[in-house]
Parts: sequence; structure tokens; C-alpha cells
Amino acid sequence: MKNLIYALVANIFLLSSCLDDDTKMIPIEKGTFTLKFENIQMGKAYFNSGTTDGIGPGGSYTFSFNAGKGAKLSLATMLAQTNDLFYAFGDEGVSLYTVGGDAVVGDLSSELMLWDAGTEVNQMPGTGADQAPRQAGPNTGAAENGTVKLIADVNDGYTYPALSEVIKVELSHDSGTEFTVTLTNVSDTYVFQSPLAPGVWVVHNDGMPIFTENQAAANGLEGLAEDGMNAELATYLANMSGYVSPFAPGVFAISNQVYPLFEDAKPDRGAGLEALAEDGRPDALDASLDAMAHIWSHGVFSIPNGMSSGAPIFPGEYYEFSFEAQEGDYLSLASMLVQSNDLFVAFDDMGLALFNNGVAKTGDITSMLMIWDAGTEENEYPGAGNNQAPRQIAANTGTSESKTVRLVDNEFVLPSVEQLVRVTISFN
Repeated sequence: MKNLIYALVANIFLLSSCLDDDTKMIPIEKGTFTLKFENIQMGKAYFNSGTTDGIGPGGSYTFSFNAGKGAKLSLATMLAQTNDLFYAFGDEGVSLYTVGGDAVVGDLSSELMLWDAGTEVNQMPGTGADQAPRQAGPNTGAAENGTVKLIADVNDGYTYPALSEVIKVELSHDSGTEFTVTLTNVSDTYVFQSPLAPGVWVVHNDGMPIFTENQAAANGLEGLAEDGMNAELATYLANMSGYVSPFAPGVFAISNQVYPLFEDAKPDRGAGLEALAEDGRPDALDASLDAMAHIWSHGVFSIPNGMSSGAPIFPGEYYEFSFEAQEGDYLSLASMLVQSNDLFVAFDDMGLALFNNGVAKTGDITSMLMIWDAGTEENEYPGAGNNQAPRQIAANTGTSESKTVRLVDNEFVLPSVEQLVRVTISFN
């Protein structure tokens, strides 16, 4: 009887063990992954913007900014002893570089004009009861419901001071892509003296950011031109301004225990990373992977979704590609941050593990991505450098450097990876 009981207990344990094995998850050791690499930046119309302080007679105000070839500067500041007049360049701004690519410097006062916002009926300059120095409160004059015009085209019967007797605008080129503007109120030495109210400035390539001639004032220009209140227009310009960069076609590799694309803190190998990081050209780096051991597959991702040929991806666009992998494999990729000299996004130098004990990596993996500096070209101000891909005269034209591949430092302020790109991965 005792032997029979032992036999029954043994059979029960054996059956239980079999049932446990049957209900356990069977590890998946290989399959197909699909990766989506998406540019999630918000499109911006302008590059940079800011405000100016009020300037009393005899005073001055300076501000600095970076700008690359093709950029323009627009600004606006109220002539305070008027109802709604302001100084500005033409509605498209003034170019910061010559046709030949040289930085514009010197006195720009001749490019400045006196404009009427068309929002408040004009009174005699310097005496009107509804002008800022004398009005009971903001926005108290008679509404005009007109359009922005040169004061010379308004014919209101009043005489206004010559521009040279009120304001001077000087532009200096500091170094690289940095400029400094100096606004001076010169009215202290003339009969008609007036403060210049707080204003705005904006660096842009195209468009009419502050106003459009013969169209109604908008986006806060009325407050600036009537009352020297620049906050609304400054907020509008700030929301429309910022760093935006495409991502260039990139390279991916599936490997095992190697550093396929680069190695942290070591110089570029000269196998194509430089061309990818400086000029967005992935082919040489991809071809170099043919000769590397332990790389099971590799390729270029270059065709934005919905397109038929290779191109960078702009905000709202994405690349998508698939690959086979198995337990123990790592994914490496690299794509140039185009508005830079030699920056690219990638995982760490080893890559990203695609399985964890049979469980495939899926979901949002953006947090694993980092911004790297290839160490092959001197960095310029992001989005303004004249040796960066959108502005350089030819590939590989920046100042060479011989540094190691490393995580980008804080020499210049850049958005975080999570503000630039989203990378997700799925498994079939």
C-alpha cells in the first residue's frame, strides 16, 4: 500500500509539472520588426524673435542674434508722440547678407521708414490728447479701421520729423553668424523730441512677420503702434519662431556584440559616418558595413512615407522600415540632424537590444535615442551656421576638427530628442 501511495504522489507531481510547462510563455526567438522614425517638430515660420526696451531721447538699446545666409531682419518700434505711427523696414524686412554672401554691416537708417498702422485717427504729432504721453488710457483714440501705409501716403495734413532726427539703426557683424543691432534715439538734439516705445524684432527668411503693407494691422501690431504695448505681438512672434530641422536619410544595422556605426569617445573611423553626419549622405557608411563581421543585415532608410524617392523628412513626415532579428541581436541607426554641422541621432554605440529573454522590444523607444557629435566639423549656431547643410555652398565645406564621437555638449542650446523625433517599434 505504501508503494502505491508513493506512485500516485509521483504521478500527480509529474502531471502538475507538465501542466505548468504547457501554460508557460514560450519564448519567441526571432521575427520581423517595423520601425517608424517620425519628425514631430512643430513647423515655425521664423527663426528667432525678441523685444526692445523703450528708448528716451539720447538713449540707445542693443540686441544680438544669430542668422545664416538668406536671413532677414524685421523690427518695429512706436514713435510715442503719435497716435499709431511706428518705425520699421519694409514689410519683408532687410537682408542680413549681400547677394555674394557677405554680412551686411553699418548704418541701416536709410532702410527704415515711418508707417501708419491705420488703427487710430491721427492727431497733430506731439500735441494730440489721445497720444500715448497724454491719453487717459490705452486704446482711447478714435478708431480708424484703415490699413498699414507709409505715412507719406496717408496725406493727413500733418508734418512729421525727418527720420534722421529721431532714430538711428546700426548693424554690426560680431563673428560667425552673430549680429548686433543698436537703436539710438537721436531726437534729443532736435526740436521734436519723442520716446521710442518698446518694440519687437524677428529674424526670418520669408514672409511679412510684423505687417503687410495695405492690409489691416494684426497679431498685436495695434497695441504696439498705438500704446507702445509690445507683449501681444512679441508673444505671437515667439510662438511662430524657433529651431526646426529636417532629419536626413539614415543607416540601420542589425548586429551582435559589435559597434557597427561608431564607438563612443573614439575618433570617427573614416568609414562614412562623417558624410552622414555632415551632409546627410548615408551610402558610404552603409556600404562599409558589408565588410564587418557579426552584422546580420543593414540598409538605408531614405524614402519618406507616401513619397517615391529619397528625401529628408520635415515636421509631420516619417520614415518606416522593417528588418528580421533574433534573440541576442541589437539595432543601431543614425540620421543627421540637418540644421547642424555634424550632429546625428542614434542609440548608444552598442545599439538597442531587440529581445529580453525572448520578449521582443516594442513601443516608444525615443528615450533610448541620443544626439551625438561626430567630431569631424566645428559646430556653428544651430539653424544659422553657414557651413550647415541647408546653407553651405557644397558638401564637406565646414572647418574640420579631429575630435572623438561623443554625446553633444551644451555649447549651444538644442531641443531635447523628445522634442525633435519620435521612434516606435513593433514586432510581428
